[in-house]
Amino acid sequence: MARGPTAKTILIAAAVATAAVTIVLRIAGLNVLRSYFVAVNVTTLAAYGYDKLAAGRGGLRVPEMQLHLLAAVGGSPGAFLGQVLFRHKTRKPEFRRTFFAIVICQALIGLAYGLYVSR
Repeated sequence: MARGPTAKTILIAAAVATAAVTIVLRIAGLNVLRSYFVAVNVTTLAAYGYDKLAAGRGGLRVPEMQLHLLAAVGGSPGAFLGQVLFRHKTRKPEFRRTFFAIVICQALIGLAYGLYVSR
């Protein structure tokens, strides 16, 4: 019986995919920060899609901690889009609380940075 990918393999694949997309976007002329932001959000959206597919088929799932990690490193827009598009992880209150805590922390960090830069 064939086994699915391990949680560690999924995390490594997400990191490699993010790096590859970032490099391609850099070559295309996008700056580093924008390239990374697009790449991590595409990767996060793909992780949500994969997890939804695996859930329906009974395959190996992406651990919730990894989905939160992807959101925390900049993929929260992709995570939110994945939740809406795939109707995934929308009925788990603990998951949603953690996700929105990540979004609030990111917003506060962005606000603090914006205030610091504007001085």
